[in-house]
Amino acid sequence: MHFYEGHFGGMHLIWWIIWIILLAWIFFNPADIPYQKTKKDSPLDILKNRFAKGEISKEEFEESKKILKSDN
Repeated sequence: MHFYEGHFGGMHLIWWIIWIILLAWIFFNPADIPYQKTKKDSPLDILKNRFAKGEISKEEFEESKKILKSDN
């Protein structure tokens, strides 16, 4: 007497569940994609962004910019 006559019964069902979980993990895992890493902002870029957001004044921006330029 066979309890599972189809391919989706018994151990086959467990393997289907494992494959579905594995594929879901691969597609929904937020991993970095090789060769598409974001570039890191330079200190000058960070300074420009802070000035654009209004976090620092024009005087602070110019003074910090001079300091950054003199370090190069």
